[in-house]
Amino acid sequence: MQEYKAYLDENLSFEERAKDLVSRMTLEEKVFQTLYTAPAIKRLGVKAYNWWNEALHGVARAGVATVFPQAIGLAATFDEELLEKVADTISTEGRAKFNVQQKYNDTDIYKGLTFWSPNVNIFRDPRWGRGHETYGEDPYLSSRLGVRFINGIQGHDKKYLKAAACAKHFAVHSGPEDIRHSFNAVVSKQDLYETYLPAFKACVQEADVESVMGAYNRTNDEPCCGSKLLLKDILRDEWNFKGHVTSDCWAIKDFHENHKVTSTAEESVALAMNSGCDLNCGNIYGHLLYAIRDGLVEEKTLDQAVIRLVTTRMKLGLFDNPDNVPFNTITYDKVDCKKHQELNLLSARKSVVLLKNENQLLPLNKNKLKTVGVIGPNANNRKALVGNYEGTASEYITVLEGIKEYLGEDVRVYYSEGCHLFKEKVQGLGAKNDRLSEVRAVCDMSDVVIGVFGLDPGLEGEEGDQGNEFASGDKPDLNLPGLQGDIIKEMYKSGKPVVLVFLSGSALSIPWEDEHIPAIIQGWYPGAQGGRAIAEVLFGEYSPEGKLPVTFYRTSEELPEFTDYNMENRTYRYMKNEALYPFGYGLSYTDFTLSNISVNGDKIIPGSSIICTAEIENTGKIAGGETIQVYVKVKKDGAPNWQLKGLKKVYLQPGEKETVTINLEDEAFGLYNNEGKLVLHAAEYEVYVGVCQPDSRSIQLTGKKPYSKVLRVDEEVLLS
Repeated sequence: MQEYKAYLDENLSFEERAKDLVSRMTLEEKVFQTLYTAPAIKRLGVKAYNWWNEALHGVARAGVATVFPQAIGLAATFDEELLEKVADTISTEGRAKFNVQQKYNDTDIYKGLTFWSPNVNIFRDPRWGRGHETYGEDPYLSSRLGVRFINGIQGHDKKYLKAAACAKHFAVHSGPEDIRHSFNAVVSKQDLYETYLPAFKACVQEADVESVMGAYNRTNDEPCCGSKLLLKDILRDEWNFKGHVTSDCWAIKDFHENHKVTSTAEESVALAMNSGCDLNCGNIYGHLLYAIRDGLVEEKTLDQAVIRLVTTRMKLGLFDNPDNVPFNTITYDKVDCKKHQELNLLSARKSVVLLKNENQLLPLNKNKLKTVGVIGPNANNRKALVGNYEGTASEYITVLEGIKEYLGEDVRVYYSEGCHLFKEKVQGLGAKNDRLSEVRAVCDMSDVVIGVFGLDPGLEGEEGDQGNEFASGDKPDLNLPGLQGDIIKEMYKSGKPVVLVFLSGSALSIPWEDEHIPAIIQGWYPGAQGGRAIAEVLFGEYSPEGKLPVTFYRTSEELPEFTDYNMENRTYRYMKNEALYPFGYGLSYTDFTLSNISVNGDKIIPGSSIICTAEIENTGKIAGGETIQVYVKVKKDGAPNWQLKGLKKVYLQPGEKETVTINLEDEAFGLYNNEGKLVLHAAEYEVYVGVCQPDSRSIQLTGKKPYSKVLRVDEEVLLS
């Protein structure tokens, strides 16, 4: 009679099955299942599995896939539904590729279904090189977009995960990159709970994210991948997280090599495992054999980690009859298919932010143009389309190519690289500024000049990435590098109408350009179809609708020290100076009017919600999208400025109206105290409803002042 194997019984829960399977493993087998390169256990029918895969804005590093706009560009859409559609498309392609890889026994790195995305760290300082992997500087926006991205990755099947998402890097992580392996991020409990944790909490409690990745740094003296506070007290006990925790790659060896909180590899793996880090991206967990032998780790602690890991693989359907797992029918023809390319193009259009449009220079009318000049180091730069953690697109359309394709044979396009992205000359043997005469010639020949400048992921990225030019991936300041500013001034001096397009993953300091150039667009790293989308926006095929998910400061001189994790004078929520372009700001080619705005009640009552209602009408001449934004200001000393607490994206045809309702739960009015408790203070609260922040700069730039109403709380209440 054949032995009953509970782990193969699909009628049992995944956890029951995982416990049975792990009970059959030897100590050595269990230890090696905690490495990201988990080997096969043939006698138990366990296949080899590589946990490391990336899907920040498309399936990454494993060949062809749809390459969407970088995460910061997706954030600029302020569109929760779009984020879920993009992530659903990513997991469809992930499954399609996985199914083929399994068919041919390819279990290499980047070939699994455990995607280490999204990155929901707060982009607290614009100099941070990895900020373009995030959803920006605001905890609420990052929470909403992170939740919907996870929903799209993991799917809505009642039994199986489509793929497993991972919220990273937990927690308090945003540079500097070059000292991240030894850095101690010191943060108050108030800032921890008010700023650095909300997006992770939402990912765990609302989106039921399957995995959380620890950060490289220490937070308040504890290395994040071995932090009792983060991994036990908060993640497991406070938030009741049931999934698995993975280390960042080779982070655990930093415990003894760089953080110096342990003395040996054995002590480091014991600290990580005992703190609840289940999976090791790296190979140091091999030392668990010695740690268990020497009594530093109990075998039951290891068992719990492996049970969590096996449970995830079972949720993905990897131990079940293939016919019973619905995602096994997804075929390779879904990879980078026409439908996905169309969504990619739409995402790129939606991510574009119109920063300035003096005298409605934009959109350009191609019927009134004979010649167009395109100048700048990012005009034909593929790297500036995609950002980092990227896949390989089957087609890349740069801004130059997009403009040429759009204008066809009717309009002559002149092009000059203008200058190198960051060096003083383009040609190695040339003199400084060796494209200057060509720039002047292109300006002379053109009816309008489009400049494409900014950064690329070689200038802002992750420590250790090949090609980083500045400070291990971080930016030394917010200025345009190299000779870019000089070339822009040269274009301006030509007297021709100038439009600037900036491709970057972060805020740039461009006060001169704001003062002198009539039209400015922020295009981020807009994905493989980005040049096509930007051309369509430039020539009026699509009205820009993006909003800034980060503040554009006037200068980096006003920022606190990069290593200072105190939120004072950081981001729109705490900054004291006026922004060049504020968070939440972005113009359109059409116009939207809000009317019949109401905020119900006069008091905030614990356990109930405040209902904000507004009617929005497209009073312009073309279709477009707009984001209704609700901010809350606690009128109390030491409170943040005002904070985004509600948003809704709407799309309207000319003359079309829609009534929008946004509910604010009592938590939207709470502030965290120095003990990390959420308090509803006895105070007045101002609620703002509009299409931008209520700051004077936003009102000046948009000509629109948000509606406001003051509510009150009579008695202080502890909400958590």
